[in-house]
Amino acid sequence: MDNRDEIRDFLATRRARITPAQAGLPAYGTNRRVPGLRREEVAMLAGVSSDYYVRLERGNLAGVSEQVLESLADALQLDEAERIHLQDLARAASPRPARARRRGPTPAIPDSVQAMLTAMTGAPAVVRNDRLDILATNALGRALYADLFDDPGHLPNHARFAFLDERSHDFWVDWQRAADDTVGILRVAAGSNPYDKALTALIGELSTRSEEFRVRWARHDVHLHRGGAKKINHPVVGRLDLMYDTLPIAQAPGLTMLVYTAAPASPTADAIAMLASWAATQSVDAR
Repeated sequence: MDNRDEIRDFLATRRARITPAQAGLPAYGTNRRVPGLRREEVAMLAGVSSDYYVRLERGNLAGVSEQVLESLADALQLDEAERIHLQDLARAASPRPARARRRGPTPAIPDSVQAMLTAMTGAPAVVRNDRLDILATNALGRALYADLFDDPGHLPNHARFAFLDERSHDFWVDWQRAADDTVGILRVAAGSNPYDKALTALIGELSTRSEEFRVRWARHDVHLHRGGAKKINHPVVGRLDLMYDTLPIAQAPGLTMLVYTAAPASPTADAIAMLASWAATQSVDAR
């Protein structure tokens, strides 16, 4: 991925979505040739010269100070995810040894984490990397995402399932939101790890094979996946209204555990119990 192109398109799309009124600026005339703010308006709001902002929007964030980045984020009304993404883009643009730019292989699942997964019998749990590959699960986690394990040629991957498997449209109650969030997570990963060849290959595959992905990728929206609600139509046990939390794994940077829970005495809690029974049956049949 070209970091300069990423910077240029991210800043341009953020600028295009803000009207002068939203920025607190007077709108002189009605014949504006650009959607959103002009470059000189962003420069004024950020407290930098127009020439300097033009340089930034051309993709040159190398050496830009934290103060300028913060001023730029304020001018473009960036949310937390977008501010982090801007900082990641600036960090990736800064000169550093080529060796430091290369992304190492996905770290192994620590034995203690695998033991923790195995010990969790009442809640689905999975471990994924920032490319959204599922690397480890407990029994309930594998049962929850059973459809993702059907492709023997690839690691189970949320993004590939969302955009290349028609079953995903039934699996997620709100597929549009799931698709938006999936692309937003990959955008964050691409910003912080632009030299990750496996990530570049995944994005290339999805861009080639899915119009839905291409449209979303062009928006340059980002998403922090920290916790919330997940609504699923499971093919075996039906509707699941789950809560989830993400737990970064300190021993293996880049890996995250997701744990899904249900409200006590709820229909989803009953369905999770049914899912556990089904998972046990599948385990027996596989022997």
